[in-house]
Amino acid sequence: MSNANPQVKLSRKLNIALTPKASKYMDRRPYPPGEHGPQKIRRGKVSDYKQQLLEKQRLRSQYNIREKQMRNYARKAVRKSGNPADNLVQALESRLDALVYRSGFAQTMPAARQFVSHGHIQVNGRKVDIPSCPISPGDVVAVKTASRKIPAFVSASEELVARPTPPYLERLEDGLSARLTRMPTREEVRVHCEFSKVIEYYAR
Repeated sequence: MSNANPQVKLSRKLNIALTPKASKYMDRRPYPPGEHGPQKIRRGKVSDYKQQLLEKQRLRSQYNIREKQMRNYARKAVRKSGNPADNLVQALESRLDALVYRSGFAQTMPAARQFVSHGHIQVNGRKVDIPSCPISPGDVVAVKTASRKIPAFVSASEELVARPTPPYLERLEDGLSARLTRMPTREEVRVHCEFSKVIEYYAR
């Protein structure tokens, strides 16, 4: 398997699998790019800034969003009442592309973003093509009926049987629709990141 795929290289750098292909590759080579084996991994004290930067990069990569967007989300999370880390989680997780991915309609976050941008996704029965569109509890996210014959969605429908649904989503009977029942907690979101360090990074 080639390491030419940029998502595989980024996954190895951040030590998180961003795609199924990256997960398979990292199972075989669980060390950073540029190294030739686990014995070459450098160890030592990491500065607070470097830890914060790494966690920020991990979070941004897992949601496939630009630096400017992440900065805006973090700043709003701090200004909003409540725990800033919890606020950040909920803002990111209520994005339309994130919920398309969590619902199992796409295998990766970039694919979910593309499906939304190409007009394959509806919210409460109406087409929405903005990946960052915020979804509220009670809203239903669904694959458009005309798009359900596309091979990617046929595969998704078949694979959903074995894929667990997050506790804050309700999968509807037609298979390719899901309702956001409530905002998630940090513990429920399948993201590898220390959210508090991301908040610290943007609070500098």
